[in-house]
Amino acid sequence: MKRDADYFEGHDPQLIYIAKRLKDALRLESILTGAGLDYGVEADHYRGGLIFVSERIGAFFYVLPEVREMAHRVMREHGYRPYEPID
Repeated sequence: MKRDADYFEGHDPQLIYIAKRLKDALRLESILTGAGLDYGVEADHYRGGLIFVSERIGAFFYVLPEVREMAHRVMREHGYRPYEPID
């Protein structure tokens, strides 16, 4: 279920995906809700493009740390590649 920002207060929300298109974001919302997972979505800026790099706006999806692995599994089952931070 989609949650407001106050749901994540006092926790360390984990970024699981950056949707670059509205259609993609709406589909992922439907998948996560159908799986019974709590998540947050926030519009934010990211840099995209290889030759013509530009700043764009995407939908950033977050979950609590304890459901991160389950969210990744559900996403993979539906053809999504979860965000993995580069260390």
